[in-house]
Amino acid sequence: MKALVFEPFSGASGDMIIGSLLDLGADESKIRAAISVFDLELEVKEVVKRGIAAKKVEFMGKSRVGRKRSVNSYNDIVRTIEDSGLSKEIIQNALSVFEKIADAEAKVHGEPKESLTFHELGALDTIGDLVGSSTAFLDIHPDIIISTPISVGSGFVDTEHGLLPVPAPATVEILKNTSLLYQGGPVASASELLTPTGAAMFAHFVQRSEPFLPQMRIEKTGYGAGSKDLPMPDVLRASLGEIEESLSLLRDEVEVLETNVDNVTGEVLGNLIEVLMAEGAKDVAIAPALMKKGRTGHIIKVITAPQDVPRMAYRIMEETGSLGVRVMQVRHRFIADREEKKVKVRIKGVEKEVGVKMGRDAKGNLLNVAAEFEDAKRVAKELKMPLKEVIKIVEETARNLFL
Repeated sequence: MKALVFEPFSGASGDMIIGSLLDLGADESKIRAAISVFDLELEVKEVVKRGIAAKKVEFMGKSRVGRKRSVNSYNDIVRTIEDSGLSKEIIQNALSVFEKIADAEAKVHGEPKESLTFHELGALDTIGDLVGSSTAFLDIHPDIIISTPISVGSGFVDTEHGLLPVPAPATVEILKNTSLLYQGGPVASASELLTPTGAAMFAHFVQRSEPFLPQMRIEKTGYGAGSKDLPMPDVLRASLGEIEESLSLLRDEVEVLETNVDNVTGEVLGNLIEVLMAEGAKDVAIAPALMKKGRTGHIIKVITAPQDVPRMAYRIMEETGSLGVRVMQVRHRFIADREEKKVKVRIKGVEKEVGVKMGRDAKGNLLNVAAEFEDAKRVAKELKMPLKEVIKIVEETARNLFL
């Protein structure tokens, strides 16, 4: 499997990401062509950071006489990218990254994103970062993108709102909705190493976050330079190589919560499952158990994303009265890529639409098809048929359509 692995030991920003991809071999002419639509020019310099040669990227606006309007509001930026005439893939990726930035800024400032003005981001620079990175990622086209923990910096950063803590509030908003691993430092002096744009790009493009470099055969390494003078090299390292994945399965980071209860009714436990799943748990299982002094009880197990552990533990205790929840740290789990579709099936001469859930491996091979239970149950009731027959017809139809 072709893997692209980032090592953000000095943080990450839009220009560092693009610089590292260019150094890896992304086609510079494709990026130049894409950003020229926005009257931007790409300047790429070879610099040396603490003895490491790296590519430094900057975007410059072409001078245009009679430019009719500035591009700095949320709506301006969205409309400018949508109307660019670039490929659908570039536009979708660029807008997805921008939405993460806009949603975070809106949450931090307590106002609708449609009314935001992006002073600090530098709207044209941001568009260059969004479109340039999308173009570079599509050009390299790895099977999987991985990152080691991101160094975010420390101290405070000076903004138009005054001093803000590092990582900046918008950066934290972006990170908290991902499974990306990050850490403070690595230097004591105040410095913002991870920008909101860098965080949003990683949140969108990185599929897996690992505490250490994965086992891989590195074929090529590239470095993108930042603009700071740090005690260590202010560069982002990106490596391209081959990794072996067991049966081409995907992975994600999870933790398992567990607690024992002996005085909770079945109704409360049933409600707990609904509550936790609505809160974002990946799975909930409850098993009967024989506990101390011969009492009957239950073991509750919840699989959840690492960032949701405190909230899930609180809800378990709140709903059941448990006085403690164990955290069973799990490095990762193997998962299929999940997809939901609607299929039309003809049963007894009647056409019905039923939802199906499909699992695929990292190469797109179909692993499993399961009919949506409630849809199948509805059709079985309407047609007065056994549920298992409806499920069989739906799943066979889906396999033939999507195999």
